[in-house]
Amino acid sequence: MKYADLVAAYERLDATTKRTELRDVLAELVRSSTIGELPAVLFLSQGQLRPEYEGVELGVADSLARRAVAEATGVEAPEVLVAQQRSGDLGLTVEELKLRNARSASTPALSVAEVYEKLRAVADARGAGSQEVKVQALVELLARSEPVEAKYLVRFVLGQLRLGVREMTILDALAVAFGDGTKESRRRIEDAFNVSSDLGLVAQTISKGGLDALASIHLEVGRPIRPMLAERSPDLADVLKRMEGAAALEMKYDGLRVQAHIATDGSVRLFSRRLEEIGDQFPELRPALAAAVQHRPAIVEGECVAVDSDTDEIRPFQEISRRRGRKYDLERMQSEIPVSIFLFDVLLDGTTETATLPFPDRRRSLERLIVPGERVRLADQQLVHSVEEAQAYFDRCIAAGGEGVMAKSLAPESAYRAGARGFWWIKYKREYTHGLADSVDGVVVGAFYGKGRRAGRYGALLMAVYDPDQDQFETFCKVGSGFDDATLQALPARLTPFELDSEDPKVRTSLTADRWMRPGLVLEIRGAELTLSPTHPAALGKLRVGFGLALRFPRFTGRFRDDKGPTDATTAQELVRLYQSQVKQASPEEPSA
Repeated sequence: MKYADLVAAYERLDATTKRTELRDVLAELVRSSTIGELPAVLFLSQGQLRPEYEGVELGVADSLARRAVAEATGVEAPEVLVAQQRSGDLGLTVEELKLRNARSASTPALSVAEVYEKLRAVADARGAGSQEVKVQALVELLARSEPVEAKYLVRFVLGQLRLGVREMTILDALAVAFGDGTKESRRRIEDAFNVSSDLGLVAQTISKGGLDALASIHLEVGRPIRPMLAERSPDLADVLKRMEGAAALEMKYDGLRVQAHIATDGSVRLFSRRLEEIGDQFPELRPALAAAVQHRPAIVEGECVAVDSDTDEIRPFQEISRRRGRKYDLERMQSEIPVSIFLFDVLLDGTTETATLPFPDRRRSLERLIVPGERVRLADQQLVHSVEEAQAYFDRCIAAGGEGVMAKSLAPESAYRAGARGFWWIKYKREYTHGLADSVDGVVVGAFYGKGRRAGRYGALLMAVYDPDQDQFETFCKVGSGFDDATLQALPARLTPFELDSEDPKVRTSLTADRWMRPGLVLEIRGAELTLSPTHPAALGKLRVGFGLALRFPRFTGRFRDDKGPTDATTAQELVRLYQSQVKQASPEEPSA
């Protein structure tokens, strides 16, 4: 496939925000790709080179890309900078500069394969002289590209492709291109993706052998499975009712969810809830897991928490978050903030894919697999058959430093459902006992400039929840409370990677932010109550025609949910359930702003 053909599809994608149109364009693109090209086509269209869990980054800063543009177009660097400042988009800038000096007709057109391999070389360049290697590779691509191709090349390397192509839309497109477009074919494709987390693999497999070939995709050590998610419940009586009178209750630890992959040779890789590799941040867990796991290969899940080295008590989430993303002073941090992982599930035990087994069988398998120690432990668990037993266990967990309990079904159908949220797992936290003191994990989609003491920096953030049915982010509040001076000072640096000049097509709101953000940063928010709102579109029309849901008196808890991606945030459906579970619901006659 010529790169020009891919870019032509990009132009069509860029011209629409409708999910069905995005799907149809992608379906056409998929059909016109060869089996070998499919992974490159899909990854490039998402603005990446490999599955997210591999963490492949180009490492090209704005200044480096600007230098490549200058060399490729023969324009002085200062002039390129001025043009970029004028347009606000280096992609548009290079397109304009290339239009002045058209590519020679004798220069061979770029192919998708060439572009992909050259960009992989850019990402692979390391060490001394790597910047020069990156620049020259980009110069070669830009020199051979047409103006519109150069625009998308530069946007790609800067992480600013912004085509609205998300994983769920690609799955829809694959269902149309290779299936019959029905919900069943879509489900089968999504199931394969949830097990592999690799769209390229899924696309190639279905292209070669159709839907039935997806059965060949199995769990594999080193390739993370998308985590199973829990629903919420307003009280323990409801939990037991949903689980037909009996459940396994586990302490809900206030830490980071970790998926550990232990290979046959004893090597260990750790993945976060977002499927980022985080083993380097918790190096002490690697040898501990290798020693604790009796059968290899294995894939286990647990919660990594900070523990007091003197009392062995569980420490607050804020402490372990200090180790998240850290690259330096690791030995000191291991000493200051020791951690343990509390394992609660096993997905692969030797050659057995235990993920397909009911939860009680998986728990027994986990207990046989693990030899607990100081760093690797089993999550505390108790079987309960009454509300009284459940309440007593809940109280014990709170006293021990947990944030609540996780109830898990004992039913024969309680297999591990990768990437799915359902009432097979239900979380019940201590906040649920106090009206809507429960937190909401919101996604930052915009920011407002501050006034008074906050003049010159952001004063409030526009927050959204995720609607998986529409693949949209719907706003539910503006939050400006709960930020201390240090957080406000550091906020611009956190938000810079997500800044946009215009509203993201996946965002749904009636407000106009001073600065728009690509959905990415997740914050924990609390508030007084949820009310019906004519302003905010979260769960619009689900409770009353023309009204969404808004959070009154929202405040930031101080907790950045770096362990969650935007689509892992609270959903619109969860917001509806939280509204319905409030001790005192807002009156429909008194909608909130």
